[in-house]
Amino acid sequence: QVQLVESGGGLVQAGGSLRLSCAASGRTLSSYTIGWFRQAPGKEREIVAAITWSAGNTDYADSKKGRFTISRDTAKNTVYLEMNSLKPEDTAVYYCAAKLLLGREYRYWGQGTQVTVSS
Repeated sequence: QVQLVESGGGLVQAGGSLRLSCAASGRTLSSYTIGWFRQAPGKEREIVAAITWSAGNTDYADSKKGRFTISRDTAKNTVYLEMNSLKPEDTAVYYCAAKLLLGREYRYWGQGTQVTVSS
């Protein structure tokens, strides 16, 4: 089992930046992909970015390329989401999740962290 704990959310003005952290524990993560998702009020959850733990290969939702950067620190067992030039429409609860590299679904989820961007 994998445990995930997000942190780093908060209130920021439009144009500002935030760095979210996802601390992972439990099973060795070398066989996992870690993803960042978000869900805004009244909207479906959407993926933001993902990274393979072992190789560090990244993938982004098209609309997030350029402003969001996913990275991981294997020594700290932590995945980060750097968010720049934030917009009010980025307001959402951000979750990190884990799935096996060959898995189809994200099986393990954190509790989420709120990001609010004021105009």
